[in-house]
Amino acid sequence: MSVRDPSGEGATGSGAVSREVVVVLFGGPFAVMNTVGLVAFALVGSAKAIREEFDLFGIAVVGLAMAFAGGVTRDLLVSRVPLVLQSPVEVSLGLLGVGLAVVLSVVSTAPDTHPVTLVSDAVGLAAFATTGAIVATEANVAAVGVVSIATINAVGGGALADILLDRSPFILFDDFYASCAVLGGAAYWVSLTVGATGGTAAAACGVVTIGTRLVAVTYGWGLPTVQQLSLPGE
Repeated sequence: MSVRDPSGEGATGSGAVSREVVVVLFGGPFAVMNTVGLVAFALVGSAKAIREEFDLFGIAVVGLAMAFAGGVTRDLLVSRVPLVLQSPVEVSLGLLGVGLAVVLSVVSTAPDTHPVTLVSDAVGLAAFATTGAIVATEANVAAVGVVSIATINAVGGGALADILLDRSPFILFDDFYASCAVLGGAAYWVSLTVGATGGTAAAACGVVTIGTRLVAVTYGWGLPTVQQLSLPGE
């Protein structure tokens, strides 16, 4: 007869830890999207810092900031302890993304514009828009809250990374980026409203966000400025 270690350590403890890691990484739509988003955004943020010739510590700081800032803000908005403070697996995923960016820099002189980085950015945007929408829905906020938290979760890290890189957050003046997260969050809410399951709504959010982002990158989409809207001659 096996004896369970009341301390939770030993073989039984190892098994419990393994199960916990699997749950954190793949235990449902939120966990999967969160895992993907953390690795992808840590890679993107680190690639930007590498391009600016930051040292290894600076690269890690920018990468982890981009990976975690949006999620921390999301959790604070719904009055819960930030997820990154609850599990070491979160930090490990961020560091994995940092390491991948360093490896990518070995094969590319411009890792921040490499196709791998651009796709990772789109994937991370979609993943975090989805996790934000899921958390907001669980917190029973209104439709505007679901879309807002999805967007903040998706773009908050990138905005902080740009500030650390001493430049204005590009989501405020360039590219069709945050708008993709807005559309994704809206797709999540609409899907739930018409009776879709949580998994289907998450898939809709992810597909809409990453789809619009990749199309925007391919065709150079961007929102117009007031100057561009002005009539000729004015």
